[in-house]
Amino acid sequence: MTAEPASNHTSPLASRLVRWSCYSLSLAVFALSLCAAAAAQESPYIVTYDHYMEEPGNLEVEYFSTFGTQRGGNDFHAFWMEFEFGTTAWWTTEVYVDGQTTFSDSTLFTGFRLENRLRLLDREHIVNPVLYIEYEQTSGADKILKEVEGHDVESDFSESNGQLRKEHDHELELKLLLSSTFKGWNVALNPIFTKNLSPSEPWEFAYAAGASRPLGLKASPERCNFCPENFIVGAELYGGLGDARNPGLPNTSHYLAPVAAWNLPSDWTLRLSSGFGLNDHSHRLLLRWGISREFSGFGDMVRQLFGGRM
Repeated sequence: MTAEPASNHTSPLASRLVRWSCYSLSLAVFALSLCAAAAAQESPYIVTYDHYMEEPGNLEVEYFSTFGTQRGGNDFHAFWMEFEFGTTAWWTTEVYVDGQTTFSDSTLFTGFRLENRLRLLDREHIVNPVLYIEYEQTSGADKILKEVEGHDVESDFSESNGQLRKEHDHELELKLLLSSTFKGWNVALNPIFTKNLSPSEPWEFAYAAGASRPLGLKASPERCNFCPENFIVGAELYGGLGDARNPGLPNTSHYLAPVAAWNLPSDWTLRLSSGFGLNDHSHRLLLRWGISREFSGFGDMVRQLFGGRM
């Protein structure tokens, strides 16, 4: 449902951030307060994927939020929920639900995504490959910027929501998730290939890369909120690489983002990221945060609910 348009007067940045935080926190607390969880060490990445899979039978509920500045248009707050389930030790499946608010415009539901990650090797290796397959059905007003593909640039988001929502995208996205962990460091690289299912549209190319490390490698003997091993810091680099008709860097956007995760012993994880555009085609700032909670035994609980018939 589309919200009533706000005044044409653009609010100060501080006012927008307060409103954005209130929307985000309300939705996150509502969804995540329904879950009882088990502890998990989560990576700080928001765009890049490492090779770690969801534990079999566990369900993780996540909320993510992006505040983006927009030259030539109104700033926006995009948000999405993720429901990630460990189907088996080698297969993780996930559902996304997306929405956004463009300031001085409207609020929209913008689509959904179905994701599957398949681990290709049974044991840990120097490099661990995972196949990522996603189907997405979104409108042109989708602004979560989960990845930047092809010739996606800032000006693509400058039109009003009323215009952007008329575009409907049905896309298949493939990634090869390459990840390695050594002496606490994780390094991940994700080549990305996306195809709009319209026959006339070409394949689009992109990349995401990240590196991260906990502040401490030795676990403390007692539970604590501020132990060094609870904090993981790093950085991500991501952007588009053109398409099959015009591959390469011209008319593409790219971002560098410091990232951090705080894994609390109370089973919550908080992620923060500040993405800075690296060229004139990029948004100047993508300020992101996410909150998640995992609860174990969800699969067993559902089976018991249905009398063990699943």
